[in-house]
Amino acid sequence: MHAGEKREIIFAYGNRNIQATHKTTFEITREAHLSKRGTCIIATAADKALADLSSGFKEKLQSRNARIDILVEAGGISERVSASGSPDLILTHPTDMVVRKSSYVCKRTLAIQADKAAYEFSRELVEKLKNPKQEVKITLTVKA
Repeated sequence: MHAGEKREIIFAYGNRNIQATHKTTFEITREAHLSKRGTCIIATAADKALADLSSGFKEKLQSRNARIDILVEAGGISERVSASGSPDLILTHPTDMVVRKSSYVCKRTLAIQADKAAYEFSRELVEKLKNPKQEVKITLTVKA
């Protein structure tokens, strides 16, 4: 990690109902239950949500020029997403983290203007994410 960076590591699990077909977002949730309607969800039973992120991390993510690198790793396969932070981020949701391709912000939003949504994750990774026993490591690195 370089000076000026803040990092958070989240551990979560796959779920048999993961589809990862949403065209504009992807989500990580603390919830263990997932219905087939949650097409943006890529990981469940996370050990952190937005409310759990450190104040230093949130502060950096809310900087005007903040960039966030999101690394999702499961079963030896990884996927990297680049997105932006924003002074408008609220970062208080107790269960969810949503990464959006758009600039829309609500209390569930972790990052905006992402270069990938759920449907763009490799199907090889998505197959791993469909296994409820599969641990998923999500590394968030923010630079401002």
